[in-house]
Amino acid sequence: MTPGPSDADTDSMNDRPGVTSTELCDLARVAAFEAARVFHEFSENDQAIQSVADAGAILAECLERGGKVMACGNGGSMCDAMHLAEELSGRFRADRRALAALALSDAGHLSCVGNDMGYDEVFSRAVEALGRPGDVLVVFTTSGTSGNVLRAASMARSREMAVIAVTGHSGRAVECDATITIVTPGGRWADRVQELHSLVIHVLIEIIERSLGLQDDQ
Repeated sequence: MTPGPSDADTDSMNDRPGVTSTELCDLARVAAFEAARVFHEFSENDQAIQSVADAGAILAECLERGGKVMACGNGGSMCDAMHLAEELSGRFRADRRALAALALSDAGHLSCVGNDMGYDEVFSRAVEALGRPGDVLVVFTTSGTSGNVLRAASMARSREMAVIAVTGHSGRAVECDATITIVTPGGRWADRVQELHSLVIHVLIEIIERSLGLQDDQ
C-alpha cells in the first residue's frame, strides 16, 4: 500500500498559499468571454467569411473530381491538419461516404526526412511524393511563417495543386503561394487563433458535405 502524506505534510499543504476555487472560476469565465469575443469578431469579418466559403468550394470541387486533400502544420497546427483529414476520411455529423484526405503526419516519414534532409523539408517531400495536379493542400500555420509549411506550399503550387492557407496573421509569407488565405486573428495568444481554426475546419467540412449533397446520406 502506498503511504499517504504525514500530518506534517498535510499541514504544510494547507498552509501553502494558492489559487482559490473562485479565482479559478473567474479565470475560466474570462477565457470563455475572450473566446466568444474573437468568434463574434470573426463572424462579422466579411472578408474572412468569404475566404472560408471560397476555400470550401475549392475543396468540394477537388473531391468531386476525384482528387484528394492533404493537410500539414506543426504542433497544434499538426493536430488541426489531422482533425481536418480524419473528419473527411472518417465521419463528421452523420454517416456518408469516405472522402479522400490525409494529414502529412506519418512519424516514419517525418523522422526520416527530418534526419536526412532537414526539418524544413518534411512536408514538401511528402507533397512531392503524393501530390497530383488538381489536389489541394491545406496548410495550418498560426504565425504564417513556418519554413516547412512555406516549402510545402511552394511544392504544391509547382505540382499544380491549389493551396489553402489557414493562419492567424495577414500579410505573412504563407500568402505568397496560397490560392486562398483564411486569416483568423485571435489577438495576442496563439490559443485563440487555434480555437478559430477549429471552427474553420468544421465549417469547411459542412460546406463540402452540402456542396456534394452528402448531408442527407444517413
